[in-house]
Amino acid sequence: MQVYTNAEIEKFTQALQAEARAKVARTIELLETFGHTLTFPHSKKVTKDLFELKIKGRQEIRIFYTFDKNSAYLLHDFVKKQQKIPQKELKQALKKLNALTQYNI
Repeated sequence: MQVYTNAEIEKFTQALQAEARAKVARTIELLETFGHTLTFPHSKKVTKDLFELKIKGRQEIRIFYTFDKNSAYLLHDFVKKQQKIPQKELKQALKKLNALTQYNI
């Protein structure tokens, strides 16, 4: 499966410590390999079309993504500091998802 990212996610990832960057890269590789079948503990369905990659470690990192046919699109990432997904982060991910669907990914 092809995984597409964006400049915002690349910038966020590059700012992480080496250990966290490696875990993010490994989790994205799992998404490329397993695609739609990737499940807990690496992935979780958030809404009908929105999923989150879960990267555990010193920093809990989350990357929201969606699928279109045989591709995954990474939409938004953040460092998770509380148990629930912050509404601000979820709204940003949904906004980016809506922008993608308007352009018929």
